[in-house]
Amino acid sequence: MNIQTVKELLQKFPIFKDLTDGEMEPILDLAKHRMYRQGTHIFMQGDPLTNVYFIHQGKVKIYKTDIHGKEQIVNVLQKGDMFPHQGFFRQDDYPAHAEVAEDALLIYIPINLFENFLLTHPEICVKLFRVLGDIIVDLQRRLEEKIMLNTYDQIIMLLIRLGNKHGRELGNGNIHITTHFTNRELANMIGSSRETVSRTLTQLKKAELITNDEKGDLILDIEALESELF
Repeated sequence: MNIQTVKELLQKFPIFKDLTDGEMEPILDLAKHRMYRQGTHIFMQGDPLTNVYFIHQGKVKIYKTDIHGKEQIVNVLQKGDMFPHQGFFRQDDYPAHAEVAEDALLIYIPINLFENFLLTHPEICVKLFRVLGDIIVDLQRRLEEKIMLNTYDQIIMLLIRLGNKHGRELGNGNIHITTHFTNRELANMIGSSRETVSRTLTQLKKAELITNDEKGDLILDIEALESELF
């Protein structure tokens, strides 16, 4: 991949979108890229934080594990996302595991050099703060769901969220979730059990609020799911 291609790819990310060629030069000198295969780990929770990553292709699962090995999926990131979202200007470790969910082409920059770039480009800091602010709002919303909603409603909210981020609109107004998630993965996203998720999905299918296509991917009737909540 040549420098011009890397520049074009990076400028598709919101924080780099409006930079001039001259402003991009320092970043291009720092940026590297690599293809990661599905199932491999980019880094592990607790490893020294060394790079910030930008996803050009594929999907990456961010998850934490407790001392008993129980998994909690924090997010599933896709093209156009950057990670990690914490640790800037701190001597932190990676806060979670990052596993490739679909073959991924990543551009990465050493975080200490990226921090130096941010110090000399305050307008990029502002854009980064906006990205981080959106993430904080999303996490607050999920926490409210966990506190305020029962498990049935939490699963519906999860499906709607996945449909909005990983879905493709169909002609009939339904949404096809293009990423396949197992019941265990869905449960790990909200801290529930696989059995509870499986039972709830069966209820939703009987009520014709969701269906499966021939590949087993979920098809959501978003309007019906939303009306189920209110």
